Amino acid sequence: MSKSYYIYIITNKNNTVLYIGVTNNLPRRIYEHKYELVDGFTKRYGLKKLVYFEECSNAQDAIAREKQLKNWHRDWKINLIKTVNPNFNDLDAETSSA
Repeated sequence: MSKSYYIYIITNKNNTVLYIGVTNNLPRRIYEHKYELVDGFTKRYGLKKLVYFEECSNAQDAIAREKQLKNWHRDWKINLIKTVNPNFNDLDAETSSA
């Protein structure tokens, strides 16, 4: 059984701050963000809304993609999100099947 890894983007309620992360358990990680279980950037800025995620088959690819996205300009990140989520809806309900 192969393990999946996820690159995800979360934002605040006004979609003004973006955070890109990587995890091997997307539902758990989004839960941690939503309930502010981990101190840091996402808790400080109230980032709780999952607006984008990708699945990778191995950790190396996921980390490389995360680094790539973190180096992108903000407009590029927004355009990426809009390709799958034009209204910046919270995709958290979809992670239950991830």
